[in-house]
Amino acid sequence: MKLKVIGIYGSPRKGGNSDLLLDSVLRGAKDQGADVKRLHVRDLRISGCRGCDGCKETGNCVVEDDMQDIYHLLDDAGVIILSSPIFFYGMTSQIKALIDRGQAMWWKKRLSKGNKDKKNNYQGRGYLIAIGATRGENLFEGAQLTARYFFDALDMRYKGGLFFRGIDSKEAIKEHPEALLKAYDFGAKVVRDDFEQRSTNH
Repeated sequence: MKLKVIGIYGSPRKGGNSDLLLDSVLRGAKDQGADVKRLHVRDLRISGCRGCDGCKETGNCVVEDDMQDIYHLLDDAGVIILSSPIFFYGMTSQIKALIDRGQAMWWKKRLSKGNKDKKNNYQGRGYLIAIGATRGENLFEGAQLTARYFFDALDMRYKGGLFFRGIDSKEAIKEHPEALLKAYDFGAKVVRDDFEQRSTNH
């Protein structure tokens, strides 16, 4: 069975650096036989989480928008890769809206485990691709923390990612072909690692 990989494009700008990097990652994954799906959050209608606790009893979000279809995709994925430029030391508001709506999946996970404090038996893996204009030492810390706990809500283990500093203007990443190659190789390795893990488990 093919590994299902979802790439979530978090940039509000079409064809920007984080888009191009995730394109390369997913191309590498697809060339290794993965079933690849792309989600561009800038094209989706996703409201922010209301904090209404409507999902607390059922694990299902009560807000009717495009997120309802996305929940099924996230639930079915073996690997999810987030991609975002860094805005004020965090991910974009577009992708953060999707992440915040992961609260329903956190409740769904908790309810399925009987509200007991059990060790996580992660069902998949999550990664983050991030790029920023500055070179600050802590540039990616906020985004990584957000990604880690989003993936935990989805019952997925955060496995790190690719991070690029000092790149700003649109398509500037094209001036760094080694970065795009690294992204391609990263995507291919994600699929190979999954295959090796499943082979070991069997």
